[in-house]
Amino acid sequence: MTRSPHFVFFIPDQWRGDVIGHLGNPSARTPHLDRLVDEGAISFRHAFCQNPVCTPSRCSFMTGWYPHTKGHRTMDHLLKKEEPCLLHYLKQAGWQVWWGGKNDLTRDVAGACHIRHHAEPAHANLHVDQSWRPSQEDYSFYVGRLAKNAGEDIYLDADWCHVLEAEQVIANHSSDKPLCLFLTLEYPHPPYGVEEPYYNSIPRETMPTRVSPDSLSEGKPMIQAAIRQRQNLEDRDEAWWTELRATYYGMCSRVDDQFGRIVDALRKAGLYDDTALFFFSDHGDYTGDYGLVEKAQNLFEDCLTRVPLIIKPPASINIRPGIRTGLVELVDIPSTVYDLAGLTPPYTHFGRSLVPQFLNDVPHRDAVFCEGGRLEREPHCAELSANIPGNLYWPRVSIQNESAAAHGKAFMCRTARYKYVWRLTEPDEFYDLEKDPYERHNRIGNPAYELEIKKHRDELLSFLGQTADVVPWTPDARDS
Repeated sequence: MTRSPHFVFFIPDQWRGDVIGHLGNPSARTPHLDRLVDEGAISFRHAFCQNPVCTPSRCSFMTGWYPHTKGHRTMDHLLKKEEPCLLHYLKQAGWQVWWGGKNDLTRDVAGACHIRHHAEPAHANLHVDQSWRPSQEDYSFYVGRLAKNAGEDIYLDADWCHVLEAEQVIANHSSDKPLCLFLTLEYPHPPYGVEEPYYNSIPRETMPTRVSPDSLSEGKPMIQAAIRQRQNLEDRDEAWWTELRATYYGMCSRVDDQFGRIVDALRKAGLYDDTALFFFSDHGDYTGDYGLVEKAQNLFEDCLTRVPLIIKPPASINIRPGIRTGLVELVDIPSTVYDLAGLTPPYTHFGRSLVPQFLNDVPHRDAVFCEGGRLEREPHCAELSANIPGNLYWPRVSIQNESAAAHGKAFMCRTARYKYVWRLTEPDEFYDLEKDPYERHNRIGNPAYELEIKKHRDELLSFLGQTADVVPWTPDARDS
């Protein structure tokens, strides 16, 4: 590669890894992502986040650190100015960095970008304007069809504002500096609501079967049942759940459409061939599975931890487009970017570049890891600000505050066939994903799996030993 590539990071929030057409979901409507993979991109079927809520995941995939490495394990502890951040290094190395969308990442926004785009207050999203809620006791997160204002083609919320501005940034880019576009959307994060034509674009009759809570055996973590009870959705019939899930799929379809507009803008501006394009999400969403909506910080079902990850490198790099089947982590993203940018970051990180995957579907990781929860003596890790009855997140956050046992620290070790979850305050979990892909039956006490459980426990111990901390590269001078 003879010139520095442009980078576009297109990051929807809370997009499950199974809601993509080219990965075989009959109800997913993602034509722009599907076309990109057909024409010149790599899609990773088994990509996993390192924490199932926003801030810890984002701090992880923008540093190459795991959440435990420096204590970024909560929604309220962002990257500090002195800590590494991928955007900071790209800006420092000469990229023109534009950032549109949510933060949930760093306290040093000015150090991470040249321009931060904010939407007008009139374009508040469904978190801010909660007039859709039937009552303060309704925690369903379900909105349904959004009504556009008269004469508008779109429901002009913050996401659309950021996308429209990003199109202009691409069209007007004339600097000698390479462009870095960091576009972090709210969708398809619930509340579940979307406008036409996306709302009715999803065929309800082909929706995959929902994982019902009635199908679960004993041995699931206590916070799952506790949230289910407080969200109070147990009396909703299957038709209601289908509408909620179809609305979420419609939200994903809208994001796919917005992504297609960014791709078109890059082509029209003549930047597409020289652009490395990354599409991925920070974590997944329950969307009705297990009788739940939203997510939880110390639960690790694949619907929460598996995410989409699609990479289109610059045209100067030879690739074989298509789907890759090996295990990868979001912590691998900064390493891949440093590789493409020709940068050596001045700190220790744990990512592994995905560039070798561009030509062949070769093994990448034997296991992937995710983590969450807290110690009993860490009440500051329980999202205190949202622990108010009526707050949309109260069912989950109230339990985190009330019960250190329910919110106990936990680590997931997932291999191709098995998933092991070590829990500090509850019995561990172990799932045979070949026989039980939806993690209904905890096999932790089953003698038939004793050897595999030990292997996974040892794998987790080795992982923690290797990633427990980082030593700064610059030593401190001692007073002699």
